[in-house]
Amino acid sequence: MKVAKFGGSSVASAEQIKKVAAIIKEDKDRKIVVVSAPGKRHKNDEKTTDLLIKLGEASIENKNSELELAAVLTRYEEIATELELDEAILQEIEDDLRTKLHSTYENDGRFLDTLKASGEDNNAKLVAAYLNSTGQDAVYINPKDAGLLVSDEAGNAQVLPEAYDYLYRLRERKEVVVFPGFFGYSKNGILVTFPRGGSDITGAILAAAVQAELYENFTDVDSVYAANPAIVKNPVEIKRMTYREMRELSYAGFSVFHDEALIPAFRNKIPVCVKNTNNPKSSGTLIVAEREYSLNPVIGIAADEGFATIYVRKYLMNREVGFGRRLLEILEDVSISYEHIPSGIDDTSVIIRQAQLTPALEQRIIERISQELEVDDVHIEHDFSMVMLVGEGMNNTVGVTARAATALANQQVNIEMINQGSSETSLVFGIHQKDTDRAVQVLYNEFFGPEDKH
Repeated sequence: MKVAKFGGSSVASAEQIKKVAAIIKEDKDRKIVVVSAPGKRHKNDEKTTDLLIKLGEASIENKNSELELAAVLTRYEEIATELELDEAILQEIEDDLRTKLHSTYENDGRFLDTLKASGEDNNAKLVAAYLNSTGQDAVYINPKDAGLLVSDEAGNAQVLPEAYDYLYRLRERKEVVVFPGFFGYSKNGILVTFPRGGSDITGAILAAAVQAELYENFTDVDSVYAANPAIVKNPVEIKRMTYREMRELSYAGFSVFHDEALIPAFRNKIPVCVKNTNNPKSSGTLIVAEREYSLNPVIGIAADEGFATIYVRKYLMNREVGFGRRLLEILEDVSISYEHIPSGIDDTSVIIRQAQLTPALEQRIIERISQELEVDDVHIEHDFSMVMLVGEGMNNTVGVTARAATALANQQVNIEMINQGSSETSLVFGIHQKDTDRAVQVLYNEFFGPEDKH
């Protein structure tokens, strides 16, 4: 049994949904299909989710929301008409949306989450209807009916252990199960959405629950690439990689997966294959627990912007028991999480995502560190990028850091920070944000050869 998830671009139009149907029909093992809400059909298009947010906001502000509702319904109508589906499916979608608009909710956040989730939910109904119209035996199943129980954390749902036993029963279905991504239900029956990458998370949960032989994640690229194609021309395709490598690259800015999305599959050692809806014959990228290592210790290069550094200096800091704990407690008190903490004998730097900061909060942090820790200097610097080299092979290779640092230095890219994880799967360089693209290109050329030569 395979679980196949189709992202927003894969179900954005009738033409794309026809491709999805052909892919499902081509392999009888694809028994569970997870779908996103219809995404963008072209660069200037709007995602269905964005249309639903506009609808929700108009309703919250007590405006007449008929225009916003019509925009959402038109999107589904265009798809259904081209797929030659019965008007009953459109009526079902309209009734569902009107019911949601006129129901009562705990707060505005719950209301918006419910409306956003309807994008996936109603699209799953539409896809199931189309599969049946082509002669395939398919059934739409709602997460509540299937038993996808999650924690009651709005926008940050975590799957509950007992959900796996309920979801395992999906193996018994003879039809192709069409399942909406992005949300589950609390034990009290309240709809709760997953974090970003929610449909990927749904797919991974279902793959783990039914003990699938493979979790296929269909998107709009042939594979995962060794670097961002928007930065590096024609980067090499990654054919096989480990969960840990994918997770590190996702964390550092790769957009194929959110870094938490693969955890259910990872824990159950289920292979994941990234494939292209528009080119399903391509082998894609296979993500596995372990892989054979090639001559190149680096498998990919990623970069993420928007970091700040809290720089702290105090003479003999290294001898002061509890200094690091007290420093982090100050950040904890103001609900700030950190990413890296490179340290020296008399100084330390705490790398954080600067979106967490406001000018008032910065001043408060500086004052508390200065007064409570009696430091010699504390200040905050902004606009850093973290450029990450990833590869399990780095663990057994001498000289990777030297090669990378030398390549950056030769191109006048100044390194502000170096941090290597204890697993030695990733190597992070902190640089000024303005140098991000150049740093990625330089490192790619060092470890993969000149751009556009593959």
